[in-house]
Amino acid sequence: MSPGEGPLRGGIDLGGTKIEAIVVDASHTVLGQFRRPTPHEGGPDAVAAAMAEAMGEAAEKAGVSTQSLTGIGVGSPGLIDPRTGVVSNAKNLPDWAGSFPMGARLADALGTKVSIGNDVSVGVRGEYELGAGRNHNSVLGVFWGTGVGGGLILNGAEWQGRGSAGEIGHMVVERGGARCPCGNRGCMEAYAGRSAMESEARKRQKNGEKTKLFKLMEEHDRPRLTSGIWERALEHDDAMAEELIDRAVKALGAGIASAVNLIDPEIVILGGGLGVRFGERLGPEIQKRMHKNLFDKNHPPKFAVAALGDLGGALGASLLVLDA
Repeated sequence: MSPGEGPLRGGIDLGGTKIEAIVVDASHTVLGQFRRPTPHEGGPDAVAAAMAEAMGEAAEKAGVSTQSLTGIGVGSPGLIDPRTGVVSNAKNLPDWAGSFPMGARLADALGTKVSIGNDVSVGVRGEYELGAGRNHNSVLGVFWGTGVGGGLILNGAEWQGRGSAGEIGHMVVERGGARCPCGNRGCMEAYAGRSAMESEARKRQKNGEKTKLFKLMEEHDRPRLTSGIWERALEHDDAMAEELIDRAVKALGAGIASAVNLIDPEIVILGGGLGVRFGERLGPEIQKRMHKNLFDKNHPPKFAVAALGDLGGALGASLLVLDA
């Protein structure tokens, strides 16, 4: 099938720092894409408006209207009710309190059906069907970004438990340790989530520790310490950035090993904004830390960086349209 043939569908990846929207054809070829920053104020209404804008721009680049799409899939942080399209408890999004009818709001704005799933779950599904997880029966996806999320494919099927399985970021890696955005202590996300890393950097700077992180953030007109700012800080040999990244790598290695010890997957896939950005550079060290804590060191799982890159979340989200 040539690109552009068959029904077209949309996909939106909603993250803590960026919104990625795409239009794909029946063979999953991307025909149009658009990225914009996630609003850092205005709450769910502003986020929904920005998502609709991004989807409209992606459709325009593909030469179609959003109304002509067979549907749009959305990967969102938080607790998702796929039946109603309501998103709740999206703590990694700005000014988000309570529940919000994301599906209905976007369907009204874009003029087509909208299906919503958890951002990490759809990202892992995308890798399983189209990326690094192909030809594997069991997959553990670890998405390192604003938070640290996980997704599971077991015996060829997504495993959601009672609705919140895969929350690898909230596995405890240090009892009584750092306070996590979720409210608990010692979670992997408290050390490796971009939001928690930024909070720690601000605290250390306030206490007199030197860093170029926030100067770089201002120079590049970013409202947060994005993955790109962390990368630039490492290129500047920033001691605080190096220490906090190393702290994150240790936490990731320990948490991933614990999950592997429990479910014994064939492959671990590292994705997310930080995971894709630093996969080539830090993936081997994360894998090394993981291996150090494995129960069965003679049969480690494969370890791969997400093959779909930054578009993985949006591509995975677009697969939700096929389910509908």
